[in-house]
Amino acid sequence: MTRRTPVQIGAALLAAVAVTAAEPLLSTFSIVACDPETGELGVAVASKFPAVGAVVPWARAGVGAVATQSAANTTFGPDGLALLARGTRPEEALEILTRADPGKPRRQAGIVDAAGRTATFTGAECLPWAGGRTGKNFAVQGNLLAGPEVVDAMARAFEKAAGPLADRLLAALTAGQAAGGDRRGRQSAALLVVRKGWGYGAFNDRFRDLRVDDHPMPIAKLRRVLEQHRRLFPRPRGSGRRGD
Repeated sequence: MTRRTPVQIGAALLAAVAVTAAEPLLSTFSIVACDPETGELGVAVASKFPAVGAVVPWARAGVGAVATQSAANTTFGPDGLALLARGTRPEEALEILTRADPGKPRRQAGIVDAAGRTATFTGAECLPWAGGRTGKNFAVQGNLLAGPEVVDAMARAFEKAAGPLADRLLAALTAGQAAGGDRRGRQSAALLVVRKGWGYGAFNDRFRDLRVDDHPMPIAKLRRVLEQHRRLFPRPRGSGRRGD
């Protein structure tokens, strides 16, 4: 795979800003997290925006996970993962990604690496309430929220939850919604969990890649989809390791 230097990443950000300026703002709340015991990495996100899962979540097994939102610059996903793969710490990766981006004041992103190191960034022009929190193995962030209680509730829920990473991610989303969520309402939600060799048929790493694109209760629907998916695809045969 071709690796891009920080200078090339900056050039890509400049090219992307003209397109981003014309796109609707992706006001949303999300969590990126890792499970150091299983090696799983994941993102969960919800928004009053159709098909939020097509934009926000990015993850690579053994490397990390990225959520890019607000006036989302989707280059933050692949470029952020490329930086993590080279050993860049999440906080430094966010600094590199936003440094040369003219749209920086309107961006929001969260990153976790495979070691559980985290960082979150909220631009000064993100629509209020906007902000984030970091904790052990996770980062939560959101914009156009009911208030800071949304990300606070997400953080508490993730820290208290038990079980597989997918369940803990959905617990955080559920708590965020209960605290007010996106103040415009509800529409879509998505869950992405990656783990080495745990994808379909053990041919890839996308263990859970689930989306609800347009529904009045997207998080509740996403949980039902996860339960259905879990019954059909519990884990790769012969894995012998703990999983969901």
